[in-house]
Amino acid sequence: MENILEIRNLNLYFGEYQALFGVNLVLKKGIMHALVGESGCGKTMTAMSVMRLLPKSALIKSGEIFFNGENIMEYKERQMRDLRGNKIALIPQDPMTSLNPLYTIGNQLVESIRAHTKVTERQALRKAKEVMDLVRIPDINKKLNFYPHEFSGGMKQRIIIAMALACSAELIIADEPTTALDVTIQKQIMDLIDEIKKEFRTTVLLISHDLALVSNYADYVSVMYAGHIVEQAPAKDFFRHTLHPYSAALLNSLPTKNPALKLKIIEGAPPGIQEQIAGCKFHPRCEFFKPGLCDANEPVLTEKEIYHYSACLVK
Repeated sequence: MENILEIRNLNLYFGEYQALFGVNLVLKKGIMHALVGESGCGKTMTAMSVMRLLPKSALIKSGEIFFNGENIMEYKERQMRDLRGNKIALIPQDPMTSLNPLYTIGNQLVESIRAHTKVTERQALRKAKEVMDLVRIPDINKKLNFYPHEFSGGMKQRIIIAMALACSAELIIADEPTTALDVTIQKQIMDLIDEIKKEFRTTVLLISHDLALVSNYADYVSVMYAGHIVEQAPAKDFFRHTLHPYSAALLNSLPTKNPALKLKIIEGAPPGIQEQIAGCKFHPRCEFFKPGLCDANEPVLTEKEIYHYSACLVK
């Protein structure tokens, strides 16, 4: 299976403070790769590095990002604009950030299609209707004239997905795409993304803190903590047998169907970007912490089992 995206040794800073530490990530074509971890761990910054949509205060000091074999870190802004929304599409947490409240959905879809493809307005409108049908938006001719505020949250997410389909995006970055939605709509949106992945062999980078959701949809899982990738594995292996203490703690904090089992919490909080922690960044919260080892040496992501990587000094 060919690689569509490779992030190599990515190091990102906010001023003097480092936020991403040597991040390596490989996405295979046609799979859903989940990047999970607590809020503030660097998931979104990793995704926005691919899109080159970082805050002005953020600086990538080193690293390479290859998309379809080309190092897009070398792209000019014009080339990145051609890539965004065309070959790489973003489904954000809040779809209102991607939809202009002053224009109808039809106008925005047509404009997006014409910006990335050489078609007439009539052809773009026909394509807009096709993709709205694909994402199962009813009464299309009427809904084309709706403004974003006239749609529910779930319907707005469907419009964003339709925009990605309209331009035949090869990679969809879904950044907590169901956070603002109720449980029933969450499943509908994730089912839709999953169907698109299978039908069009679209690659999906799913940014999430919801391991229950990830377990139902992801093909591969990478766990991030304090700007470091600490575990990577095929999803079936990850959920059957985690290797890193942080991953195990995340899974143990999930609700279970057994009322006799109490939820376990992860003591403490993730370190802030300004905190300087020697050795393993997780050691202040880790039940397997060994003084003189974990606080003195930085673990390296290593293949511990076939295709299963972990960055831990004691397990």
